[in-house]
Amino acid sequence: MSDNLFRIALDELGAVLAKLDEKLIDAACRMITDARTIGVYGCGREALQINGFAMRLFHLGLTVAVVGDMTMPALGPGDALVVTSGPGEAATVLALMRTAKAAGATNLLLTAEPESSAAKLADFALVIPAQTMASDQGGRRTSVLPMGSVYEGALFVLFEVMVLKLGTLTGVTPEAMRDRHTNME
Repeated sequence: MSDNLFRIALDELGAVLAKLDEKLIDAACRMITDARTIGVYGCGREALQINGFAMRLFHLGLTVAVVGDMTMPALGPGDALVVTSGPGEAATVLALMRTAKAAGATNLLLTAEPESSAAKLADFALVIPAQTMASDQGGRRTSVLPMGSVYEGALFVLFEVMVLKLGTLTGVTPEAMRDRHTNME
């Protein structure tokens, strides 16, 4: 594979991340630290990214669970559902957001589509201006990477930066995070 493809892919990710609003990221981090319990959800490859984020939230000492796991508690007032839906139209995401809202929880959405159905249900939407699988064909295609990979890659880097910010907000040190890492591997 050409080094040029690596450069192009990294440049695409960098361009997306450069467009993110730091103040909105900070606000999302405050919503997470203010939540009593945090539930997370994403579909497909986005699920892989947000599940990794959930692991880091756990390492920070926050109460977090992945929707669909048998240990996921009920959400209610004071809790937050953090979902990623690049295209913002996945039926499962919409149903979960409606359920969380009806129970009194806050919906925090990460999406590429600020006018989507999910964005309309969100209490707070963090827009990641990246190509998703919904916008990767024909004239709308802007990335060398396949399908929604630019969005998914941006999620990974964004979540890692959010973990750094959350560590500062909570006063949790890298050593304390490491102490919460499993010893069952």
